[in-house]
Amino acid sequence: MVYLPTEPQSPPDTKLPPQNDSSDETTVSATVLDVTHPPPPDGGSLAWTQVFVGHLVLINGWGYLSSFGLFQSYYTSTLEATPSAISWIGSIQIFLVYLIGTFSGRALDAGHYHATMRLGCFLQVLGIFMTSISTQYWQLFLAQGICKGIGDGLVFCPAVSLVATYFSKKRSLAMACTASGGATGGIIFPLIARQMLEPFGFGWTVRTMGFVVLFNSVVIALLARVRLPPRKTGPIFEWSAFREASYSLFCAGMFLNLWAVYFAYFYIGTFAKSVVHVDSATSLTVLLVMNAVGIPGRLVCGLTADRLLGPVNTLIPVASCAGVLFYCWAAVSTQTALYVFCVIYGFFGAGIQSLFPAACASLTADLTKMGTRTGMAFSMVSVACLTGAPIAGALIQRQDGGYLYAQAFGGSALLGGSLTLLAARVSKTGWAMKKA
Repeated sequence: MVYLPTEPQSPPDTKLPPQNDSSDETTVSATVLDVTHPPPPDGGSLAWTQVFVGHLVLINGWGYLSSFGLFQSYYTSTLEATPSAISWIGSIQIFLVYLIGTFSGRALDAGHYHATMRLGCFLQVLGIFMTSISTQYWQLFLAQGICKGIGDGLVFCPAVSLVATYFSKKRSLAMACTASGGATGGIIFPLIARQMLEPFGFGWTVRTMGFVVLFNSVVIALLARVRLPPRKTGPIFEWSAFREASYSLFCAGMFLNLWAVYFAYFYIGTFAKSVVHVDSATSLTVLLVMNAVGIPGRLVCGLTADRLLGPVNTLIPVASCAGVLFYCWAAVSTQTALYVFCVIYGFFGAGIQSLFPAACASLTADLTKMGTRTGMAFSMVSVACLTGAPIAGALIQRQDGGYLYAQAFGGSALLGGSLTLLAARVSKTGWAMKKA
């Protein structure tokens, strides 16, 4: 922490020198802020190293989560549980990622980044290895849902918030590169499952995934560096943020978007087997393709946000396209059409996920509150992530295995979210075509 200069031998109650003794407290505060918090470097080896660290965090967290479709398909065929009940395992993970983000985000601001990351990485590894020896639904729910979910929640928000503090003009691109770790992991883990599940069984397949996560965790611990000094004071919730119409509408819009976006990742494998009638290997390939397309999806959306439109302006059409694709999904009945849907939806679905934290960061002017306000937004959408996939599963069950009700639910939620984001954008900048 750097403070304003004072006389070296002054007693504790000595006032500031006359040149700093101004009645304008705002000026003094601004001076302290400028001295204490230099502008983000917006590049350089250290900044891009933190992007790499964030990429690894997203591999361990969202890469594993976005591969839940392979677990959904496997558990459906091996456990005596409904698809809706099984989807609660993945949904509780996503719920905890976002809910715990409120507290882990504040931990970054308060200077507890490294302790939080180490605890989170430990719980991630523990949850995966306990999953590998689980044989019953309640064991999988505790190990994969609760333990892994808590670990993901502890590491995700601090990682993306830390990256945001290193960038300004290139922030959306940096966040997109970070978020593409979810797509990278979405390739790695289904590939492991495809190569190992049949010859080696479920246990060693999951343990191999655990060793990948363990290796990444060691690299994260070695390379992560915090840029800003800690903000020891300040509430966990910054309630004043909700007095900003743009922030409140943004949270509501993302609630609707994230209510639906993960449904396709969870159920595309079972849809491929039950509706298109492909084999298990092909259903894993379909999930792998959907995740792989997420890499260019995240990067293209990030570049568009940085150089042309801004993150909120980019997010609105991306979410709208994803909503339209949900309605188009209802017409998929052949393997070719299935791959076409996976490629296009994988692009736009990944764009929503990468633009969410970048758009939230663009609504935060004070970098020292980045973790807190990002965490608040994450907690707002956590309920949507918890209930979205189980609602879709219940709708599938209600239709006796048909997907039309669930697809209509997902498309409507995404289009409603797009309109709410448009309202947030108008509240922030008006109807004029401005970068936002």
